[in-house]
Amino acid sequence: MGALVWDKVVHGHQGWRLFSCMWMHAGVLHLVANMLSLLFVGLRLEQQFGYVRIGAIYLISGVGGSVLSSLFIRSAISVGASGALFGLLGAMLAELLSNWTIYTNKVAAVTTLLFVIAVNLVLGILPHVNNFAHIGGFLTGFLLGFVLLMRPHFGWMERYRLPAGSPCTARKYLPYQWALMAAALALAVAGESVGKK
Repeated sequence: MGALVWDKVVHGHQGWRLFSCMWMHAGVLHLVANMLSLLFVGLRLEQQFGYVRIGAIYLISGVGGSVLSSLFIRSAISVGASGALFGLLGAMLAELLSNWTIYTNKVAAVTTLLFVIAVNLVLGILPHVNNFAHIGGFLTGFLLGFVLLMRPHFGWMERYRLPAGSPCTARKYLPYQWALMAAALALAVAGESVGKK
């Protein structure tokens, strides 16, 4: 019915299952848990960055989780939006790292986010939980976060408060932001070329 089944994806040429499996769930409890996670994680990101960028991260991360899952799990059926949700967590971490200068309580923000990620990965040890989808979605979202969630530097935003005619010497993006974005793009391209082989 659309679940991720390795044999049907590879031998049956049903690649659409990499996308469709994230819309299916293994029961009401699974659906409610994923929707609550989406509410808590996705709402904050969508308010800050808009539904287009967050929707793209969600969908692409879901497919990324499905791809990694299908590479390692060949005998089980997989459903759920966990890969896409972990993609949003990865994007949050990337956003935090690339927009480091904006945050005032940096240690608390990183500690809280890493704790949430670690707890969710530990829950992946439970039976019938697809941790490969979690990891694939997280890595995909992490790389996409550097590309899609970069914010202008605070000093550049202050140019609106300068008196008329005053020059703004601040750069829109800092060098480390460009370096993180370039590294993420390079890793994505390298991963794609390795995946084709």
